[in-house]
Amino acid sequence: MRVLHVRGVVLPDGEERDLYAVDGRLTYERVPGAETVADRGWVVPGLVDCHCHVGMEPGRFAESDRMLAEHATADRDAGALLLRDCGSPVDNRSVQARDDLPRLIRAGRHIARPKRYLRELGVEVEPPELVGAVEEQAARGDGWVKLVGDWIDRSVGDAADLVPLWPDDVLAAAVDRAHELGVRVAVHAFGEDSLPGLVAAAVDTIEHATGLAGALVDEAARRGIRITPTLINIDTFPAIAERAARFPLYATHMRTLHRHSRQRVRDAYAAGVPVLAGSDAGGSLPHGLVVREIRALHEAGLPAEAALAAGSWAARDFLGLPGLVEGAPADLVVYAADPRADLSVLAAPHRIVLRGRVIR
Repeated sequence: MRVLHVRGVVLPDGEERDLYAVDGRLTYERVPGAETVADRGWVVPGLVDCHCHVGMEPGRFAESDRMLAEHATADRDAGALLLRDCGSPVDNRSVQARDDLPRLIRAGRHIARPKRYLRELGVEVEPPELVGAVEEQAARGDGWVKLVGDWIDRSVGDAADLVPLWPDDVLAAAVDRAHELGVRVAVHAFGEDSLPGLVAAAVDTIEHATGLAGALVDEAARRGIRITPTLINIDTFPAIAERAARFPLYATHMRTLHRHSRQRVRDAYAAGVPVLAGSDAGGSLPHGLVVREIRALHEAGLPAEAALAAGSWAARDFLGLPGLVEGAPADLVVYAADPRADLSVLAAPHRIVLRGRVIR
């Protein structure tokens, strides 16, 4: 493997330094003869998509390792060198076997109730089986499980709306069991009613979190619960409402959640709730959109540096990988200008280095 040299302003510290990639690891010790692949610019820890679904694309599931690689390649070429897969119906471990694809942290399959989530996507169980399902998916993932916290209940006809899937005591037992196993819990939640139970159970991340408001915001901050707003996916809510016109309460609710989504992200951030950047790629959106999500977080009210941190160094730290420190994995992106001053810079990486190899 070539020894690489990069010089630039290293973020988040903001100091201009020389970095070297040796055997896939970073060092700040000078290495004579290293090949310079970037001699100026801003050096950012590899971007992170904290909510995606490798193995899914709009309208279908991956049918081959080639399709899985296409999903991961789209993310990688956008600068996302670390992915948290928040549930996939297919075995996507082949991505982890390739040095040229992003690092992948898997959460197994979604856990939902029968007829209370997208068909064929998750493992469907009734409440008495939830703890066992968590144990099973914990063994299949990489330190994460994914629960569906709420979904539309169509069984009530015109009165259908978002409803929590799990009784609070069952949910708490499942989260406790996951934590006993050393596994963290991500939970899908669109509406408001599931959130008191999720916060009380101390789940690790609430995905979407469009219903998070009021006193629960402060309690989530106190408990260190993170949110992944997936704002570019939330922007599909009006179209979902349009298709669900036969369920007027649900349709109105989805439009209301969309309308308040940016304010709720601002309120959560202001209260100290840590925010993660996740595109929700693979459902209704293609892969490779994490930069759009970072910019959406900024447009919602996060400072540019905080939005970038949510999709880079802060997210990496939360997921257990360091930033650009001595001995860290050599996963970095170089930009021609300071992305903290203009996040649009993120759309045009000058150099991408993954595991000490130049990708572009």
